[in-house]
Formats: sequence, structure tokens, C-alpha cells
Amino acid sequence: MKRITSSFLFLLLGSNLLAQSVQTPDKIYGDLFVDVQMNKIFPDGKTFVDCIPKGEPEVIVADYHKIKNNPAIKFSLKMFVEENFTIPVSPTSTYKSDTSANVKFHIEKLWDVLQRNPDAVVKGSSLLPLPNSYIVPGGRFREINYGDSYFTMLGLQESKKFDMMENMIKNFAYLIENYGHIPNGNRTYYLSRSQPPFFASMVGLLAESKGEDIYETYLPALEKEYIYWMRSDKKQLNTALADNYAVKVGGYIVNRYWDSLSIPRQESYRDDVETAMKTKRNKQVVYRNLRAGATSGWDFSSRWFVDAKTLSTIQTIDIAPVDLNSLLFNLEYTLYTIYKKKGLSDKASVYKQAFTNRAKFINQYCWNKQDGCYYDYNFKTKKQVKTPTLAMAYPLFFKIASQEQANKVAAKLKKDFLKPGGLTTTLNRTGQQWDAPNGWAPLQWMAIQGVENYKQHALAREIGSRWINLNVKVFKNTGKLMEKYNVMDTHLEAGGGEYPSQDGFGWTNGVLLKLMNKYQMGIDF
Repeated sequence: MKRITSSFLFLLLGSNLLAQSVQTPDKIYGDLFVDVQMNKIFPDGKTFVDCIPKGEPEVIVADYHKIKNNPAIKFSLKMFVEENFTIPVSPTSTYKSDTSANVKFHIEKLWDVLQRNPDAVVKGSSLLPLPNSYIVPGGRFREINYGDSYFTMLGLQESKKFDMMENMIKNFAYLIENYGHIPNGNRTYYLSRSQPPFFASMVGLLAESKGEDIYETYLPALEKEYIYWMRSDKKQLNTALADNYAVKVGGYIVNRYWDSLSIPRQESYRDDVETAMKTKRNKQVVYRNLRAGATSGWDFSSRWFVDAKTLSTIQTIDIAPVDLNSLLFNLEYTLYTIYKKKGLSDKASVYKQAFTNRAKFINQYCWNKQDGCYYDYNFKTKKQVKTPTLAMAYPLFFKIASQEQANKVAAKLKKDFLKPGGLTTTLNRTGQQWDAPNGWAPLQWMAIQGVENYKQHALAREIGSRWINLNVKVFKNTGKLMEKYNVMDTHLEAGGGEYPSQDGFGWTNGVLLKLMNKYQMGIDF
């Protein structure tokens, strides 16, 4: 692996230094930040960290200390924040839907609503400026989001917005070049973590529209993304204590979700503090696991909990997830394919060995023949995490499973996960948003395309039709396309989690448009 990483070592170190030099809201505003978050000045902790200061941050902090500590002044923290910061608004807050229009027309109009132009630098803002236009998810998510964007691009492809697709990929390549990785989103407080690595899938999607040469264009970014995910301290690899995503399981180097910080998330500060207070565990360990759960995108789910029901038992960093390792299989396979085409057999063989080993790990450690599904693997307990989730569809999506395995997964999905509105995320009701009864657009797509890859066409169409019908029904009733849906009782809204269900919504729009065109359904509504 040294032959691959050495040429990027200087760039990687430089970008890491840049990332470390960026100041996050907790560092900029100190006890003002803590007071605002702990006093719940805003219902959503993400609001304050997205605020834009109206003056110099240093002056605002100094004024806060003067006023706060002056007994002669009747002080209102909320009023102080409102006077000194511009409060962000949701992208769709002023947009009025026309429920008499069909859903496709609504989505086409929403691309403009959710589009953001190249960013300007604003001192004290948490936004990391991007050089090209992009699509945000919507609601509280006012920045580009890594985990969402591949699914948003499915819709952009259907809308023939190929330039916007490439703009977003250029932005991700820019983030890799300047910060060493793609953060959760282009916010300073997201720099300590990434999200599920769909970058190779995004480039593959663009290649479908603009040709195979696209792979060559983004090869440096793809390889640097891989270096980031595979970084490790080899002396500590077996103990998984180092600051890294890579861990050793048996003879395989595989991956977990991770975050380089062990403090409360800045955007969910009070939530994390309260969660840590509910347990006798080391608080830093709890914070690290909560952050790693956010890295996964499944924030939060029973798949990460020791008891499969309680957030305070979260153990994300002890788990080698089947979805993450499937995504990295795809990145390794993509790099292998590019180097093979270039005639660089030495590099191609390294990546071929990597994706071959990755597939062996998934089928040896994650596959359960008796249960007919793929599980996550806890490398600390050396046992599978016997919590069935839709992550089992990822090995089918990336064609890692055999036909026999795929048939069993399809049967499991049909028997246990298929509900009136589509597929439920897990079978557990915990009050967390990535559990039953909720369904999410990206997981519907991964499962639909996954079973399609193994000729389970009737099941794929059934999942797709139920999801389309639910999305259209909610739109007709509310004028909104939501972040998530209740697939078990289609008369009720989805719930759970740290914030209300958001509308907009990038990945829902993308997957819905793709499915409506794929199955020619819902178009006339």
C-alpha cells in the first residue's frame, strides 16, 4: 500500500493541517456557545451553529461577557443572540407548493429552490465556502450533505441537470483536496468526520451521462478519499484505539465509522450532554460513539446499541458495518478498474486484492446463512450484531452476494421488512428515526436496485410502487416531500430522532423521480 500512499503524503498532511486550523463555533464563541446550547435558546441545536455574526466574533464575545457579568443590566440571552446574529431560515420556508400539479413538476421546480450558488467567505460563519453551485437537502440542512448527494443526483440525472451533478462532484473533489476528505457537510463543525463514501458512486453516475473519461478526471480525488478511509496507526490497529477508520478483523483490514473528536457534537451539544448523563460510561467514549453514529448517517438506530433499544448504550466504533464495507469495496473496485484501463497492472493488482479481501470479509463475517441476511460485525465481542437492518441490501447493490445469498436476502426483505409504504429501516421500535416504523428514500433505492441485480424484478417493483404511492399521497395531502416516511401506518407522519421531520427534500426528490421514471408510475398524479 505504500506505493499508493507515498505520492499523496505531503498533500494529505497539508490538508490535515488546514482542517485543524479551521475554528468551529464552540472555539470561536466559548461560553456563549455553551450557554446558548445548554439553555436551548433555539429548539434545534443546529440553528445557532449556522447563525452568521453581524459583527466581529471577538467583539460579540467581549460584549457578552460585559453584559452578562453586569448586575445592573437585565440580561436576555435570546435577545442578545437575535441582536448579534442573523438567524438562518430553511430553504423551503417561503416556498408554496401547488398540490394540483403533478409531483414531477413539483420536483423540477424544487431544484431551483434547493440550489445554492458559489459561497462567499464570511468571518465567524461555520460554512465552508464551495467554488461551485450545489443542491442542499432542505429544512435544517442548509449546506451540501455528503451522504445525501448521491441520491439527490439520481434525480438530477433524470432531470438532465448534468452540469449541476458535475458541479457537486467538483465541490467534493475540492473538499478532498483542501481538507483531506469529504466532511459530513460543508460546515466547520463537520470536519472531524466524513459520511458513507458514495463519491465513487457519484463519479460512476456522472460517467453514465458524460462518458468514461470522467473517471480519469477524478482519479486523484478518488485515491485521496481512499487514503483517508484507510489511514491507520499499524501499532494500534488490532486494538482499534488509534484515530482511524481502519481496523483489523482476522486477516482483513476493514472499516468502521469514526469521528476524530470525543466531545459533544456542536450541532447537538445539549442532546449529547444529556445522553452521556444517563449512563455511567466514560463520557468521552459516549461522545465518540454518538459522533461515529452521525458519521454513519444512521443517527440514530438500534443497530448501534448494545441492548438494541437505548441510545446511551451506543457502541458504533466497535462495529464493522456491512454497508460501509460494501461502499469501500466499490471504491476499491473503481480504482482497480481505472488502473487496469490505464495499463498500470501493479496498482490495479493492489486494488484487486483489496476488493477481493473486502468481499471475503463481508461474506465470512457479516453473512448469516441461517437467518438469510447480512449483519454488522462487532470486532470487540467477535460476534455478529443480530439486529436485522436494511444495510443488508448493500452487498446486493454492489454485487458482492451470490445468487443464493441474494435470494435469501430478498425473501427476508419481503417477509419481514416490506410494509404498506415500502421497506422499514429496522424491525425495532425505539423512538429513534432510523428504526421502525420509518422508511428512508436512500434505503429503498439500495434495496430496489440490489434485488434487481439478482433478477428479483417483481419484488423490486412492489417496493418501488408502495414507496411511490406513499410519497405521492403525502404530497397531495401536505404539499411536501419529506425526509422520511412512516411506512407501517401510511396515515401517520414519520417521527423520532433529535429534530422534526424535514421537508424539501433532496434525496427523496432524487429517488422518487428515478423510481417514477423507472416504473412509469405516479407520473399523472
